[in-house]
This record gives sequence, C-alpha cells and structure tokens, in this order.
Amino acid sequence: VRQCHCLLPPPPCVLETLLVWFFLLSHEVLNPMYCLFEYAGKNNYCLQINPASSINPDHLTYFRFIGRFIAMALYHGKFIDTGFTLPFYKRMLNKKPTLKDLESIDPEFYNSIMWVKENDLEECGVELYFAQDMEILGKVSTHQLKDDGENQLVTQHNKEEYIGLLTDWRFTRGVEEQTKAFLDGFNEVVPLEWLRYFDEKELELMLCGMQEIDLSDWQKNTIYRHYTKNSKQIHWFWQVVKDMDNEKRIRLLQFVTGTCRLPVGGFSELIGSNGPQKFCIDKVGKETWLPRSHTCFNRLDLPPYRNLEQLREKLLFAIEETEGFGQE
Repeated sequence: VRQCHCLLPPPPCVLETLLVWFFLLSHEVLNPMYCLFEYAGKNNYCLQINPASSINPDHLTYFRFIGRFIAMALYHGKFIDTGFTLPFYKRMLNKKPTLKDLESIDPEFYNSIMWVKENDLEECGVELYFAQDMEILGKVSTHQLKDDGENQLVTQHNKEEYIGLLTDWRFTRGVEEQTKAFLDGFNEVVPLEWLRYFDEKELELMLCGMQEIDLSDWQKNTIYRHYTKNSKQIHWFWQVVKDMDNEKRIRLLQFVTGTCRLPVGGFSELIGSNGPQKFCIDKVGKETWLPRSHTCFNRLDLPPYRNLEQLREKLLFAIEETEGFGQE
C-alpha cells in the first residue's frame, strides 16, 4: 500500500511547518467546491460526505487519501481547518447515530420523521411505503428500506421500524463506498480500534480543537440596520467582543447563527435561510430588554443600551443564561 509522507526541515521550524501544512491542505481537500464533501445544512458548516461525489470517477481514491491525511493530523496532534458532523465521528467510532443526531444536520428531515412518529397516519389519510426517493445530479432513484419495501405500507403497528430504517438510510444514503474508503485510509495510519477510548465529541476536539474566531474578519463582514459602524452601541459591542475569550466568542456566534463553526471562507461565507447572509446587528427593543437573535438570518437584535457596562451585562446574560429562549 502506498503511504503518504511529508518531508520537513529539521527543528526548530518543523512544528510550525507541520501546523501550516495540515491547516492549508485540510482547507483545500475538505472544501465543498470539490464535491467530495458538503455542508450539513444551510447554517450548519460541519461537513458530511457528498452523495454526488461520484461525479469524479477517482473519488474513492481521494477519500482514501483524505482518510490517511486526517489520521496523520490526529497522530501528530495537529488540527484541521474544519470539522465533520457528530454522526460522522460516530461512524469512525463504529457507533450507531440516533434519531436525535439527525436534528442537528437535517432539521427538515428530522421534523418530518417526528411528524410520522407523533401522528396516526391512517387518521390523517397519509400513505407511506418502506421506500425513499433520492435525487443525485438530476437523477431520481428509489431506495428500498426493506425487501419489496415499495409495496409495503407503513402502519401504526410498523411505523417504528420504518422510522428506524429511514433514519439509518439518511445517515448512509449512498455514501457507503466513500465512507469505507475514508476509514480504510485512516486505518492504514492510525488503527481505528485506538479510537475506542474516546466519544465523538472528544474525537472532534482532538481533530479540530476549538476554532479561533478572527475578530477583524468578523467586523469586516458585519452589516448594520438602524445603526452605523460609528454608533456608540456598535463601538461598545465590539469592545465587549474584543474582551471575550475565544470560548465566549464561539458562544456568541452560536447564539446568533445557530452554529459554533464557520464555513471554510470565514464570516464572508455565512449562509442564512435564503442564501448568503452576513452577520447583522439590528437596533431593536428597549434598553431594559435582552438581546435576541434570529438564527435563520444571522441577525442580532441589540437594544440601544445607555453605556458599555449595561451592554456587556445584557449581552453576556443573553448568551450564557437564555439558551433557546433568546433565539428565533
């Protein structure tokens, strides 16, 4: 088996060279523009394997290489530029993803399954079968969830089986060969059995670390409504963000956008529910109100607070104490 080698100069520059090499190469090979991977959702920038990767006839060779490369990064203790979905890490650990895992990567699909779970299909007059259509590169194919599934009706008695099979299909949906190639490549460098001591979140942390937030990139790609960049509240806001450690900046990012990770291109490539949508700060509310967020639009409603300390207190309380309640 042909192995992947990296020739580096001797110390003291070896560590710095390794760091840059892993970061830059991961930025390229994991970029969704190459159609090997795709973002998990409109506002979820974690990566998953693209079912349409076969548009490149050599895609399995690339996935094998990427598996080796990711294993090398882990072995050398270097971080990659972006991360995968938690269900993908579970697959690396040979753990089965759950229905709850689906909520973070495909909320529409998750909601449709929950509707089936919570409603009586016969009373609602809904006919479903043990089959699922999928479109790849304009071609629609039907996947049988079980033998002769397209002729087996889903009922109240068998819908739990249907939900389980449909959930399993959503996590694999035509990427079995790509996943195997990736894992085979990874296993050539780092035996997968070595990962059994970790859970999926620990594996993510070892591969990605805690993403550093670039404050200048954030400011440069922020737009304002009913404020200007010279408004005193905006100056105070950025002062508060500047004073935050990276963990709090990530929590603020998640509060406003719904995700703790950025796309490969940084803040300039943030996506909202209707397409590209930059981080936005809007003047909304009274000074007694807490900031609110609209994650579909990457928008923060920031009331016109009287001073820096009031803004700091309200903003920190919103991102630390109002999980779910300050978001729309």
